[in-house]
Amino acid sequence: MQPPSLSDSAKTAGLELVETCRAKAIELLRDNLSPEGILAAKPNARSAARGYATIFGRDAAVCAIGMALSGDAQLEREATTGLLTLAAHQAANGQIPNFFDARAQETDFWYIGCIDATLWWLIALDFLNRRDPAPGLRQRLAPEIAKAIQWLGAQEHQRFFLLQQNEASDWADIMPRSGFVLYTNALWYRVKQLHGLPRAEETRANFNRLFHPFSAGRDEYRRARLLAHYAKRNARNRELYLSFVNFSFFGEEGDVFGNLLALLCGLADREAQCRTLRALDRAGVAEPWPVRVVCEPISAKSLFWRPYMSRHRQNFEWQYHNGGIWPFVGGFWITALALAGKRDRADAELIKLAGVNALEGWSFHEWLHGRTLAPCGMSGQSWNAAAFLMALDAVRRGTSIFARDPGA
Repeated sequence: MQPPSLSDSAKTAGLELVETCRAKAIELLRDNLSPEGILAAKPNARSAARGYATIFGRDAAVCAIGMALSGDAQLEREATTGLLTLAAHQAANGQIPNFFDARAQETDFWYIGCIDATLWWLIALDFLNRRDPAPGLRQRLAPEIAKAIQWLGAQEHQRFFLLQQNEASDWADIMPRSGFVLYTNALWYRVKQLHGLPRAEETRANFNRLFHPFSAGRDEYRRARLLAHYAKRNARNRELYLSFVNFSFFGEEGDVFGNLLALLCGLADREAQCRTLRALDRAGVAEPWPVRVVCEPISAKSLFWRPYMSRHRQNFEWQYHNGGIWPFVGGFWITALALAGKRDRADAELIKLAGVNALEGWSFHEWLHGRTLAPCGMSGQSWNAAAFLMALDAVRRGTSIFARDPGA
């Protein structure tokens, strides 16, 4: 799908909006700095009451990447601070915290465990170290990195070489994905590449066999054949990667973030890349704003519905992780378009992303309702600003932190 051609005046207005968003993103990230690192959202009474005025593991890692790409000296200098704080509060077994609250001196690892904070921490550390080796981050944190990798290795299935997890234990923390989860294992493969971990190619091969069995050949491992059997027999959507695979169950709601990371982390060949972007376009995930995080929300009548999804009436259809629009994921959508060579489309989507961040006086809202488009959640989100800066860098330079060659 190609964006409609824009008049010269519209192009000029779009470029001005993008530049304004860049400046506002840098301003927000500066405002959200603390001595311990970047806070998840702008500090005020509401964010403090809701626990957003803390150092979140995954948020701080995504923000560190955007801050390093910002071109702002203060943000570049502070990009490592939150990662170092998280390292200082690493669990004895190697797990990186879900969040650290400096005011309360509380370290939290989530109800049933948070697996992706450790993955994002490792990815961000490697990126910052490659971008500026002078501080010697990887050498300085070598013991903590080794412990983090050991902890993740303990979650790895020893025939599939994919991570296993509880449901609701990653960024989509009230979604019923469990077992082998698409989003998590895309990040795991990237960590293996960046840190030179063993069995990376087996992880990649099993990732594609398990999460897209429709394009895979017959697997020699009997249990893999049985896992794939249920999806091959019953799945309706065969273009996207499955959101999770767990014994006789699998997710086909269309996890947009997971599918984008499969492309960005180098798990998809050219054919799979085209197939996935085409399917996401057909689902209209970027209309009117980039990007809705589920193609088909899970209804309260679904087999996969969980009672916790109705807590605070938050995760009903088209809300929150169940079909809400998340601008920070929009940054990854644009990055994927840019790396796929779809420059004009990426440019157009970047303007839209600036537009959604600009709502309600540059509020950088956490998420929007997928149908009414009402801004929801916490405003002043740091990772919205960081993901915009990441996407802007990908569009302008034609590369990104997810370049296939980790040394690029």
